[in-house]
Amino acid sequence: MGFKDVIKLLRPNQWYKNLVIFLAIFFSGFFLNGNLLLVSFFGFLILILISSSNYIFNDLVDCERDKLNPEKKNRPIASGKVGKPFAVFLLIVLLFIGLFFAYELNFFFFLSCFGLFIISFVYTIILKNILFADLLAISSNFVLRAVSGAFLIGVVISPWLIIGTFFLSMFLVTGKRYGESNFLKNAKSHRRVLEFYTKDLMQTLFSIFLAILILIFAFYSFSSKNNSLLITMPFFIYLLLRYYYLILTNNRIARSPEKIIFDAPIMTAGIIFFVVNFIFMEVIKW
Repeated sequence: MGFKDVIKLLRPNQWYKNLVIFLAIFFSGFFLNGNLLLVSFFGFLILILISSSNYIFNDLVDCERDKLNPEKKNRPIASGKVGKPFAVFLLIVLLFIGLFFAYELNFFFFLSCFGLFIISFVYTIILKNILFADLLAISSNFVLRAVSGAFLIGVVISPWLIIGTFFLSMFLVTGKRYGESNFLKNAKSHRRVLEFYTKDLMQTLFSIFLAILILIFAFYSFSSKNNSLLITMPFFIYLLLRYYYLILTNNRIARSPEKIIFDAPIMTAGIIFFVVNFIFMEVIKW
């Protein structure tokens, strides 16, 4: 067992999901508050610990199935590079440390982290094999990550934060499922629930969530005191449409969300979106 195998077991390529915790501090206009930003960063690290413990649990449960999957047989536990006893020990340690420090930071943040673990636990055992339930579970976890950031900095949780995060996650996950179910070889062996997802169904849902997201952002932009959102609305819509296009045209990069940021147009539009919002919310305060 090597150090690289242990790191691979923690799935650092999936840690980006926990960046959702910074949505609250960014859109509340406190991003330049050093103390709150530091607290949010500690929360981000704690979410990484909780998430990694979930990934280890998932690999333990799916170990035998992964051995039969040509794309997953090289995972540390399935390949035998990391023993099950050590994986269980590491899972317990990461979960305990994560929940301990979460409790020390904020009780409601602790509840969010605990909820994240429980939903992921149930997802691994049951929900990931149930049509639609898998999408709802994943999106619910993204919402928990987002509201946990609000708990940490003590701001009121906006309904827009909840519904925006939820439907953004539904949009992204539906797109990923569409790509997996239609373009992966032996898709069913890759993910059992893909047996129930048809191309027409996923494309319809994908299109519905795209429309809902655009409406949510439009209504939020016009009702928000943050006028910069009106300026950046075209860039946000472009990001959605670009992802939509990449998925429907079977672009390889789009089926791996962690690689999507390396798409030049998405990277450019994303940087403009966040920079303009940052300037108007934190510098000009327009």
